[in-house]
Amino acid sequence: MDRLWRSVGAKSQRDLWKRKVEQIVEEAQSLKESLDKYNLRNQKRAQEFRERAELLGRANGEGAHVLRIFDDEAQARASVHSSSRMLEEASATGESILRKYAEQRDWLKSAQRKGLDVLNTVGLSNSVLKLIERRNRVDQSIKYAGMILTVVIVVYLIWGWR
Repeated sequence: MDRLWRSVGAKSQRDLWKRKVEQIVEEAQSLKESLDKYNLRNQKRAQEFRERAELLGRANGEGAHVLRIFDDEAQARASVHSSSRMLEEASATGESILRKYAEQRDWLKSAQRKGLDVLNTVGLSNSVLKLIERRNRVDQSIKYAGMILTVVIVVYLIWGWR
């Protein structure tokens, strides 16, 4: 996730994602520390229960009660392990979501560039068409002025010969 937030283009977005990633990392570390403390506590309890059970088993000769305590501890340990796996899966999901956002951002930037290129081309085409139209009007006025001038000169020459 650390690499992904660095790939975000805009500085404000990068800072936002950096904070989010730092918060997720801090939260994951906090949860991991809590999980470690919980595991340590459970291990101590399990050790104490084993020692008690051993002492009680020697004294009373009962083993069923001790086995039930061990089963409870095993279930608690399995639950902690399951929670740890779920945290890892949630972290992996967050990383994949961040990766997909980066891919979508790149795709949208590419589409925006293509759209701007098309708009620039259309704008250039419009300016070229306007230039051609203006040139065509000037050429028409020169053509008609030349025709009128030619008719006037021909009429003058014919009038002058008579």
